[in-house]
Amino acid sequence: MRPLIFSVLISFVLILSAPLGHAQNTASSPTGRYASIIVDADNLDVVHARQIDALRYPASLTKVMTLYLAFDALAAGELHLNEKVKVSALAARTPPTKLGLRSGQTVSVDTLLRAIAVRSANDAAVVLAERLAGSEEQFAVHMTAKARSLGMQKTTFKTANGLPHPEQVTTARDMAKLANAVLTHHKRYYHYFGLLTFDYGGRTYKNTNKLLRERDDVDGFKTGYTRASGYNLIVSARRDGRRLIAVVLGGASGASRNSHMEDLIERGFEVMENSPAFVTVTRQPTNTRIVHEPVPDIRAQLRSIPANTPTRP
Repeated sequence: MRPLIFSVLISFVLILSAPLGHAQNTASSPTGRYASIIVDADNLDVVHARQIDALRYPASLTKVMTLYLAFDALAAGELHLNEKVKVSALAARTPPTKLGLRSGQTVSVDTLLRAIAVRSANDAAVVLAERLAGSEEQFAVHMTAKARSLGMQKTTFKTANGLPHPEQVTTARDMAKLANAVLTHHKRYYHYFGLLTFDYGGRTYKNTNKLLRERDDVDGFKTGYTRASGYNLIVSARRDGRRLIAVVLGGASGASRNSHMEDLIERGFEVMENSPAFVTVTRQPTNTRIVHEPVPDIRAQLRSIPANTPTRP
């Protein structure tokens, strides 16, 4: 089947991204890379904010957008879960973390989605990108175009899997917008982000997001890590009929990131349920001291995310 062609979106993103120089589009050094945000998903209030517009490296959080575009194609009937996709030699050579796909073999779209969401398989992301756009490079242009259409003004994608690239950057605010868009426009496919395990090739892979197994209220989203990015995490949690979206970027370790995220989830629900006051954490992920501090209102920007309009060839 022929790749998706997003000509209008491509032109749009090229116009928007042209003024950005390399220095402007590079994330901060590891020593200052922490950022976080919590959004009440029901009314789009921001209940926590820290460096939410500072450029950061997304690492494998990139795969949330890769899956979003796949969901677009599924919703448009341009992709099918049982469709078999051929693995290219380039995809097979993709560095880890990977599934170990072999050049020339075929794999179903459903398997690719599960491999990306659970295993965070870099090779599966490239296979899906090549199916949708012909090449990973072209797919990255589509990813950035979609980001702009979702109001993610500071995000630029260069790969389908989040492997390091100096110009592949995002912000905590933009990642919250992407998570909100998944919940709003692709609720039918959201369950992929909450799968606990994935069976393939005689092995069972556990989801890289340990909070899915450790907390009853966390039901989805994605981890990410490179040396440059630090430990990243998006979660969505639901409790007593209320849902929040939380993003932590630049954690010092997986354990400290997860611990900090749990603190933020607890504080987020507390604020959402008991107080109109906004609360924020002011230091690095290992610190949980809470102070009252005003945070930006991004409700208008989040609500401006357009209804999903799948692009067509």
